Amino acid sequence: MKIECLLEELNSDDATRVEAAAARLAEQADSVLRTLLRNLGDARRASDLKPVMEVLRRIGPSAFDALLAAWRAKQVSDWDADRLLASFDERCADQYAALAADPDFGTSDSGFSGLARLRVDTEAGLTALVGCFARGGRIPYKASDYARLLHDCFRPRLRSLRRDPAAPPAIRRAARTALVAGGGVDALDDRDRAAVERLIRVKILDEIPELPSTTLSGWWMAVPGASYEGVFEALGLHDRRPLTVAAGIEAAEGRWIQVPGPDGADRTVGRVFVTPELNGWRLVFGAFELLIGDDLWDGMIETAERVSVHCGQAQFFFLDDAGGSDIWMVAEKGRVIRRYAAEGDPEWEGDPLPWETLAADEPGFDPEYDERNAGTTGARSACGHLSVDPGEVGPDTERRGHGWLAITSPGVGHGAFPGTLRL
Repeated sequence: MKIECLLEELNSDDATRVEAAAARLAEQADSVLRTLLRNLGDARRASDLKPVMEVLRRIGPSAFDALLAAWRAKQVSDWDADRLLASFDERCADQYAALAADPDFGTSDSGFSGLARLRVDTEAGLTALVGCFARGGRIPYKASDYARLLHDCFRPRLRSLRRDPAAPPAIRRAARTALVAGGGVDALDDRDRAAVERLIRVKILDEIPELPSTTLSGWWMAVPGASYEGVFEALGLHDRRPLTVAAGIEAAEGRWIQVPGPDGADRTVGRVFVTPELNGWRLVFGAFELLIGDDLWDGMIETAERVSVHCGQAQFFFLDDAGGSDIWMVAEKGRVIRRYAAEGDPEWEGDPLPWETLAADEPGFDPEYDERNAGTTGARSACGHLSVDPGEVGPDTERRGHGWLAITSPGVGHGAFPGTLRL
């Protein structure tokens, strides 16, 4: 039977015919691969590649090598290669590791993607992971995923490599980075953890804080520096640790994770960063939906009021230029006293604050139709009057203390989150 006919058989609803066609194709591996890879130009959707992927999977390592050779010879497009490389099983684990060890960013990422999908513990995979971190520069996206997924297997060997006097210094440093990528600072031994903590304390002393831009969107809270401790209880934050602003903001903007809860059901967990005291205020950044809940509007009000009970005052800011949202509110002792919300037409509630410019003072104000207590200031301007403008924080900002990174659920630990942090 011709190869084209056998490929059609792979799409049959009859499992027996599919199995027979795949077996025949695998027997003709050399000629099949040439035909398959030569005729990929007709594939326009991922579903078009399914028969090809099934054949590649069944042939195994020799098909992997043929695909790789065709890709490097530009006979297979990057789009096709990326999808076809997901065809192979554990027999090709070392070949994925060889790809992961390639210095080219895209090629290496493809290799780590395969290793992460298979979750196979191989020495070649571990060597590729350490080599990747030793090279420095851009780290493939999937390298950290692989380090995290295989962390329990790799941790003892990485710790041993970290202390191996025969290993080059770059490799020992890379072993430490791989440990942190897989299990956070908690994965390090006592000696390395103490060193990281010392480094954080040193960096905190000289750091010039740089906060996230609100050019397109953003949210944050501000609480008085003198009473900020209440924010941890108010927001249900746990396991707080000192951290630099750079690392804390990066962590707070990072990925959430799913972990088993006490009842066995998965729970979503994120991280929250509380800044050092900046001109008398502490700012809070992090997992917005996890802190606010599903009902965003009522959740923002309830959160601001709850935090103000614990801290005396709480300010909430939310900006979304794409959606047209511009919101700020001030709560004191459990009650919002002033609120501005604009999604098209602005709305105001509460008495004006002393610094506000009111619409009543603007030319064209009509008392018959316009709200007398309406102000003219959105969140980007209000924050500077109320507390701290994140965009103006810099060398001249008065800073006290250090920042704290905390977690939204207990018993999770910092090591559960993927990726590394720039200290």
